[in-house]
Amino acid sequence: MATGKAAGKEARTREPGGPPPQAGNGAPRPVDLLVTGATVVAFDDAGTVIADGAIAVEGNRIAWIGSAREARTRFRAVTVLDAIGQVAMPGLTDCHFHTAQQFLRGKLVQLSRTQTLKMPPWRNYYLPYEAMLGEEDIRQSGLCAYLAMVSVGTTCFLEAGGPHPDAMGEAADAVGIRGVVAYSTIDADDSVPPSMRMTTRDALRRTESLVKRWSKHPRVRAWPALRQIMVCTERLQVEMAALAVEHGVKLHTHLAEGAYEIDYALARWGQRPAEYLDSLGVLGPHLLAAHSVLLSVEEMELYVARKVAVAHCAFNNYHVGVPRLLEMIRRGVPVGFGTDGAGSWGPLDLFQVAHAARIGQQLVHGTPNHYRGVVSSEELLAVAVRGGVRLAGLGDEAGQLAPGRLADFILVDAGTPDQYPNHDPMFTLASASTGANVRSVVIDGRVVMRERVFLTIDEDEVRAGLDRHLPALMKRFDAAVG
Repeated sequence: MATGKAAGKEARTREPGGPPPQAGNGAPRPVDLLVTGATVVAFDDAGTVIADGAIAVEGNRIAWIGSAREARTRFRAVTVLDAIGQVAMPGLTDCHFHTAQQFLRGKLVQLSRTQTLKMPPWRNYYLPYEAMLGEEDIRQSGLCAYLAMVSVGTTCFLEAGGPHPDAMGEAADAVGIRGVVAYSTIDADDSVPPSMRMTTRDALRRTESLVKRWSKHPRVRAWPALRQIMVCTERLQVEMAALAVEHGVKLHTHLAEGAYEIDYALARWGQRPAEYLDSLGVLGPHLLAAHSVLLSVEEMELYVARKVAVAHCAFNNYHVGVPRLLEMIRRGVPVGFGTDGAGSWGPLDLFQVAHAARIGQQLVHGTPNHYRGVVSSEELLAVAVRGGVRLAGLGDEAGQLAPGRLADFILVDAGTPDQYPNHDPMFTLASASTGANVRSVVIDGRVVMRERVFLTIDEDEVRAGLDRHLPALMKRFDAAVG
């Protein structure tokens, strides 16, 4: 067995599962899936790392973890994954994602080469684009998006809100990813495209129906969502929060992500955005506030007191201001990482988001004080793993490799020239690995991707669907924002 560091703590080796029960007469115990030969990094409180380890899966749960040598005689598996030279770790959760914007990857950068972009992008580009999309467009966007996410080690996503969320759910089900879908709800501001607006009553009715409709699915759920305080009425915000509390889910929204938002709130209500939502009773542990960059001292105190959850999107947030990520983590604010989707400025790779977050926090909190060790890569990768499942409402169900937990994990190649020598597996994962190193992905006990080949859906067909939809969509989009 080997030792290493996990979640910023000194690791110790152990065999979490203990001796598994066997079939009668000493026969090997039948299991559905057995992973052998991997270095298992459990991301548990003890910092467990097992060299030449094994993971046995029954149904959608981890049944046992221990040494590969022992597993070979104790289990008989329907499927065996040989993971020698790879590291097994829990999957990642993208806590703020826009499914509908998948086909906009790089589009705004392309436009910026011939015209001055109009700010803010969400109002001038994203909403007009989403307003054009039909159900099949969203389904194709979802298939492309969720395949991309799985390919870089993301096993769960939290949708920020968009049109046709049922089509998102159908795409997620087809790919095999775990996720949460949501409507984008807007009931104010006549300048918003008509197809993106709802009446307050309709927004609430459709959202509650969506939440109930997906409540029994084994992997896909639905939450309420609000687009922005500028385009949502007071009634909608208050009643959406009440709906979230009633159904035991989170309310997903964008908050404190632009100076325009602060100016709007101060001019209209005499309060900053988080203060305004607190005055309505909307702030609380049920709220997932994406970005949360431009927070005053007083607003930060509200986040801590109300236990507001935050999705930190490192690739976008530093365009806005100086995110107080490290302060949030140290003060107990629930934090996870998000990519913001392919329409924004970065990839869908949460390994890279964690890298960007570390560099950003070092720059703003460490470098000015000549302090190199302000936060470690290992601690931030743990935020992507354990913080993400906390925001997803999975609690103790996932985020660690241990018996009884959901079998949502990934196998990461640790033997490329850019990674070896691999003295410390946790360091390799946190500092020298990206989504491109992910070899295989298991979600809900099912092998979704094996050695970079998808087993749940035909990747070529998804690409063909993209090729069919993209030209006409981009032509319409160019005309709409021209």
